Amino acid sequence: MPSAVPQARWFDICLTATAPLIWGSTYMVTTEFLPPDVPLLSATLRTLPVGLLMLLCLRQIPAKGWWGKIFLLGMLNIGIFQALLFVAAYRLPGGVAATVGAIQPLVVVLLGWAVLNAKTSMLSWIAALCGLAGVAMLVLGPTAKLDFIGVAAAAAGAFAMACGTLLTKKWLPPASAMVLTSWQLTAGGLFLLPLALIFEPMPNHFSVMNIAGYLWLGVVGTGLTYVLWLRGVLKMQAAAVTTLSLLSPLSATVLGVMVLKQNLTVIQAVGMAAVLLGVWLGQQPVKKGTAITVETPKLIVKKAP
Repeated sequence: MPSAVPQARWFDICLTATAPLIWGSTYMVTTEFLPPDVPLLSATLRTLPVGLLMLLCLRQIPAKGWWGKIFLLGMLNIGIFQALLFVAAYRLPGGVAATVGAIQPLVVVLLGWAVLNAKTSMLSWIAALCGLAGVAMLVLGPTAKLDFIGVAAAAAGAFAMACGTLLTKKWLPPASAMVLTSWQLTAGGLFLLPLALIFEPMPNHFSVMNIAGYLWLGVVGTGLTYVLWLRGVLKMQAAAVTTLSLLSPLSATVLGVMVLKQNLTVIQAVGMAAVLLGVWLGQQPVKKGTAITVETPKLIVKKAP
């Protein structure tokens, strides 16, 4: 009979994988439900309301000395990443944006090795490259339209979240994933709010479709998924977690076939297999001593008055 440890590990993997599978709906919801050309507003409405609601319900704030770290994590994982994600989603076909964003696992492996002196296994490199190649086959084709600003935004967003993932893993805040999510969503949303108010016009009205899209992205696609994702970051190795992000473009492709009635080519089918292989390789156990070393943190949670 299998031991309880592998079962618990695969439970963590499956639970964390739920987040990128849901994130795959972002591009379709953005193009089909949201008002056009308001990336900063969309990023703000996706993050700040649910972050404030969670913060009010949980009533826990960081202790003195951790505010700077939490704000930086909120900017990287939420504020900067979400703003650039929506810029890419508005300017690029969803498949192209997802392909560029798939560099995140490779960035995590590279930064972990170069900056944090992590001993990275060969499987992590192979998994990241295999997944990136699979995503390219999955969503890129001769008709794919490239926009320099969109491509740069998608790449910079992937880099920002990769940095946020590594810093979260290194600092390892001793708060629950839900509490950590409330802090980061609030910090990131507050960072985005003045930018949206200054640089973008407010739509004249929000249709029922717009509201439904924002509710899905905010409650399910952000509140729930970031709790699951940060739980995985706190429990799993950074490279293994970010490899799961490859499931997002896979999910986006499947939704395109099922909902938007898009055709699936042979190359895309091969790409799906390559993505799944990359995800599977990324979850293989790493030898002792190869994981990123983290600091032993002090208790940072205190009740809000």
